[in-house]
Amino acid sequence: MLYQVLKYLLLGPLLRLVFRPRIEGLEHVPEEGAAIIASNHLSVVDSFVMPAIVPRRVTFLAKAEYFTGAGLKGRLTAAFFRGVGQIPVDRSGGRASRAALSSGLAVLRKGRLLGIYPEGTRSHDGRLYKGRTGVASMAVTAGVPVVPCAMIGTFEAQPAGRRLPRAMRITIRFGAPLDFSRYAGLADEHIALRAVTDEIMYAILALSGQEYVDTYASEAKAEAQAQARAQGRAQGRRGHGGGKGPAR
Repeated sequence: MLYQVLKYLLLGPLLRLVFRPRIEGLEHVPEEGAAIIASNHLSVVDSFVMPAIVPRRVTFLAKAEYFTGAGLKGRLTAAFFRGVGQIPVDRSGGRASRAALSSGLAVLRKGRLLGIYPEGTRSHDGRLYKGRTGVASMAVTAGVPVVPCAMIGTFEAQPAGRRLPRAMRITIRFGAPLDFSRYAGLADEHIALRAVTDEIMYAILALSGQEYVDTYASEAKAEAQAQARAQGRAQGRRGHGGGKGPAR
């Protein structure tokens, strides 16, 4: 009930008013049956705008932090994500990753649409990063098509660190479904999963026109943060008399 109210009466109309989304290739999203929509991830608004314009319900695997926040804001955020049917996942790896895959497969076995960001996290600089193989594992195991999707303009609307989005036009572009039935039975073969993932990322790249970086987004983000901290410490030392004193 909350999902329909948000999509058709409250949040959906507001998002269309603020972002005036240009939709391309929506006919590629299957009208029925299980499928994965694999998208680039540039902004928080991606998870709201794309499901709002897809006629069918899209269930996303959302990071667990959205469901555990403290205070009024945290409780409201958790209530919203539960209300729209999003599934919390622990991104710490190992058993948590396997649990996330199981959750995604459960959605697909019910014949539903599963939304996923193969990069694993938002791009901090607007570029497209190397995909994680979880999307391939689910596609091959469930035997479902993957619809590539490109969000264009959402990074400019609300880059990481910006609290409120800018009102501007964005584009959401869907590509033709990718069939990976030739990999049936190879869900445990890393080489096969890497090949499937790279094919998905190439399709997203062709739709988005982004610059591609062959490293994981989380690693690139951590490196950028480390460099920023190092520069901050260096500037702090210079600002606290790191040079010679005045001549007498």
